[in-house]
Amino acid sequence: MSIFKDKVLLITGGTGSFGNAVLNRFLKTDIGEIRIFSRDEKKQDDMRHDFQARMPEVAGKIKFYIGDVRNKSTLKYAMRGVDYVFHAAALKQVPSCEFFPMEAVRTNVIGTDNTLDAAIDAGVKCVICLSTDKAAYPINAMGITKAIEEKIAVAKSRQSGGTKICCTRYGNVMCSRGSVIPLWIDQIRKGNPITLTEPGMTRFIMSLEEAVDLVLFAFEHGQNGDILVQKAPACTIRTQAEAVCELFGGRKEDIKVIGIRHGEKMYETLLTREECAKAEDMGDFYRVPADNRDLNYDKYFKDGDTRRAAIEEFNSDNTRRLTLEETKAKIASLEYIQNELNGIPNIAK
Repeated sequence: MSIFKDKVLLITGGTGSFGNAVLNRFLKTDIGEIRIFSRDEKKQDDMRHDFQARMPEVAGKIKFYIGDVRNKSTLKYAMRGVDYVFHAAALKQVPSCEFFPMEAVRTNVIGTDNTLDAAIDAGVKCVICLSTDKAAYPINAMGITKAIEEKIAVAKSRQSGGTKICCTRYGNVMCSRGSVIPLWIDQIRKGNPITLTEPGMTRFIMSLEEAVDLVLFAFEHGQNGDILVQKAPACTIRTQAEAVCELFGGRKEDIKVIGIRHGEKMYETLLTREECAKAEDMGDFYRVPADNRDLNYDKYFKDGDTRRAAIEEFNSDNTRRLTLEETKAKIASLEYIQNELNGIPNIAK
């Protein structure tokens, strides 16, 4: 972690699942300070007490800033002296964004613009924006606003001076706030049937630790304007539900199908066909470099670029499909699940 030695890191939306995972990973390293920027004082207070109890020797490295990415002045104050930013603040629930699309615009679009402006003005060295597979071929308000977030990040990167700006795009993060596995566990314990939307629907799945790994990879290896993607596996929603049933004693035969919700897809895409044309294979990750041509398109009429990467569209239907046993093992490996199985309360994150 020497790259973070004595540095100041700010996490927007830092009281969420990702912020908690970063704190668990970073607090005991040689990082200087981690600033949690969010608008919910109750969640900040809960986080403060949690880390003071669990890591009292290093909890003093956490500094809390009340503010909203919709308000540039609060960001400017929090950015003073910051070296790096992980921009995780967002409205992420597909149905709520469908019903309140302008709220998604204000947070995901305007909030990103404000965050990047404040970071560039403050001379921040690097900003990593967290995006989602729903930004590729978006059909819902959440995906559309996250796609615009990516476009803003790439556009800002062209004139960001000494501030490197990258995006990370990933799929469903298991047991993150608002995700389905905690709901299923609660349904099983109450003796109710598990509810799922559409059994054949596929989703990329990854752990919070893998989400942090992707952001750190982007931080260390990404170039200005890049979008970086992890080669995540996928499974069907039924496989995921059956795995949770087997772990927590639910009845698979009682699984109840409730139908696709507002704005959902049957499968998600991490790299579009168009992005695959220029994507670079980096082992466990793909890198999509920024299109840094200028507005003078005349010069491209004669000199085209016929090179194309070998991969095609990368989606949750053509990636590696996990079996029931593989899915169960992946879910069982999570700290959240181990705590639930052992009767240890999980702090709401």
